[in-house]
Amino acid sequence: MSITNENELTGMQKASAAVAQTLKAMCDYTKVGMSTKELDEYGAKILEQFGAKSAPALTYNFPGWTCISVDNEFCHGVPSTDRFLQEGELINIDVSAELDGFWADNGASFVIGQDIHHHQKLVDASKEILQKAIKNIRGGVKIADIGQLMETEAKKRGYKVIKNLGGHGIGRSLHEEPDELLNYRNKSDQRRFRKNSIVAIETFISTTSTYAAELNDGWTMVGDKGGYMAQHEHTIMITDGTPIILTAENGIFC
Repeated sequence: MSITNENELTGMQKASAAVAQTLKAMCDYTKVGMSTKELDEYGAKILEQFGAKSAPALTYNFPGWTCISVDNEFCHGVPSTDRFLQEGELINIDVSAELDGFWADNGASFVIGQDIHHHQKLVDASKEILQKAIKNIRGGVKIADIGQLMETEAKKRGYKVIKNLGGHGIGRSLHEEPDELLNYRNKSDQRRFRKNSIVAIETFISTTSTYAAELNDGWTMVGDKGGYMAQHEHTIMITDGTPIILTAENGIFC
């Protein structure tokens, strides 16, 4: 969506604060031995306190309030009472929600406990790439140029990007135009970011794979060539200068 008045901006700020604070609380709450369902239910309670409704549940009838992906799961992981978190695993939590007609989205990957499997370097790369991408986004910049920046930065660090996942416009629904804000340069994409528009910009940084494939559960996605992936995501408002990070309270860059 494009922000046209103060009420719309306030609405987006409230929705973004709800998902950002929920994500941060879930990250802080995560501990070894916990089931992903317990973590999801904790997030659901926080969203409820804000009066927010789970976006994946509303939009796709997703079997959980948040997406929680662990280890070799890349995204859209389904919370389960049978999946218990272990020391050193890589986890991704993605929280999106609707509040009073406005929608916001954010996500973060991090290591559970001690980094015994050496995932932290991948996590740091994902955060750094998202931060650099956001700093270079402004009205008039080509969407494909930001994709090229993200892939270039990933390659510098010895990583790949997932080419069939991307960020998206957001605001009055979970997925809006501009869709497919990819992590690489699509030569045929001539679109440009527009001032005052709202987008969810996210990284998909991978150790091995370049495509994500869906498992038999119809939700969870893993790499076509295995490996691990880190994702970080902010909902931002585009300006003539540095974007406004509406979900800054999630603490990704702290």
